[in-house]
Amino acid sequence: MTESPTTRPPAGRYGPEPTARSARRGRIGIVVAAVIGLAVVVWIGLGQAGQPVSFTDVGFDVDGSRAVDVTFEVTKPREATVTCTVTALSESYAEVGVRTVEIGPADAATRRVTVPVQTTELAVTGIVDSCELVEDPAP
Repeated sequence: MTESPTTRPPAGRYGPEPTARSARRGRIGIVVAAVIGLAVVVWIGLGQAGQPVSFTDVGFDVDGSRAVDVTFEVTKPREATVTCTVTALSESYAEVGVRTVEIGPADAATRRVTVPVQTTELAVTGIVDSCELVEDPAP
């Protein structure tokens, strides 16, 4: 078996040869990006931890061209009252109905709720847009 001599590409063909300085810059850039990414993840996580209300869409039932029944679960402090905004959407994702419903205190933290939403035309889906705590009025 014969050994062939190693050939180097022509100088400058693939850019300048990396130097120790450029390698160090690359490592510093990667570390900075990782620190920023970790900070964003922590910031988002802390923001979500402070949200005592969460909701999950369970399903919907189109009731003709004038209504859709939207079923969802909401988790909140038992003694709290929340308002949830429920939206009906058409095939083109246009909002064709919206309803805000108030959910009061309950024995369980998680409740399953079905809300009828009147529509202006045929809806193909119904979703929960948001749920927010109702602030107690100041005494």
